[in-house]
Amino acid sequence: MWSCSRRIAAIALALLALAGCGFHLRGTRHLAFSTIALNLPPNSPFGTELARSIRVGTNTRIVPQGPKAEAVFHLLGDTKDKEVLTMDAQGNAIQYTLSDTLRFRLVDAKGHELIEPTTIRVQRVMSSSDTQTISKETEDALLYRDMQSDLVQQVLDRIAAIKPYANPH
Repeated sequence: MWSCSRRIAAIALALLALAGCGFHLRGTRHLAFSTIALNLPPNSPFGTELARSIRVGTNTRIVPQGPKAEAVFHLLGDTKDKEVLTMDAQGNAIQYTLSDTLRFRLVDAKGHELIEPTTIRVQRVMSSSDTQTISKETEDALLYRDMQSDLVQQVLDRIAAIKPYANPH
């Protein structure tokens, strides 16, 4: 059983190691607008994660589409795909490429494009095994979830890169 001082020393050592490797929390992103509307399909897993990331990690509020929205995010497409990458001598797939392709645009309240229609594609390689079908299906789902999180962060990075502009009347 560890004493209290050993636990504290272990925690301090772990924190020092994390700080030494350059790890730091993402923090709050500051977006160029205070409100955003999300034009997404109902029950969209991507939309749910994007909304959560905006609420938790930015200074921007999500509002219904309308005059209160300074910006509107439009999801134009979200396509998941699984392709055979390599096959063995018997013609069985031994590796797959999983991909998730997202297409979106961002407009201001007047309909001017802040981000023109943009496509982002992420992919992962996964090995296959006939003996581990259930675990591979679970791995598929985890990889797709990881890719979705990656897409959300890339979208937020692009939105955060927008510079504020003068509001011409």
